[in-house]
Amino acid sequence: MTAPPLQRDVNRAFGALPAPIGKRLLQVRDLIFATAAAHDNVGRLTETLKWGEPAYLTDETGSGSTIRLGRLKDSEHAAVLFNCKTTLVDTFRERFPDQFEYRQTRALLVPVTGRLPKQELSICLSLALTYHLDRRGKKAR
Repeated sequence: MTAPPLQRDVNRAFGALPAPIGKRLLQVRDLIFATAAAHDNVGRLTETLKWGEPAYLTDETGSGSTIRLGRLKDSEHAAVLFNCKTTLVDTFRERFPDQFEYRQTRALLVPVTGRLPKQELSICLSLALTYHLDRRGKKAR
């Protein structure tokens, strides 16, 4: 699946970022939609702004945790942000200790140059998009 056209306000948010970060995050955006489409139980994503940053929600199914795209003040990397009350970033850090930089329990940082680690990043995005499904399954056991 290809990502839908950008809404005007979301496009403005990407445009407000430094060009290399915005370009990289548009690649991550495409990967978010492709990853969501690969899961039958994720459903259609809602693309909106949260805190002025592009955000992706699984409103239709409630399967996942919000993913935001932006930057951190102390970094020149593109930031993929997650709810800090989840275990997502800790899980990413365990699985891919050397592939990405991380900030506490809220951000996975992606370099703006070089190859986008699509396979590893899509695994992280998949875990976020199905976070509540995974947790429901653990509670039922």
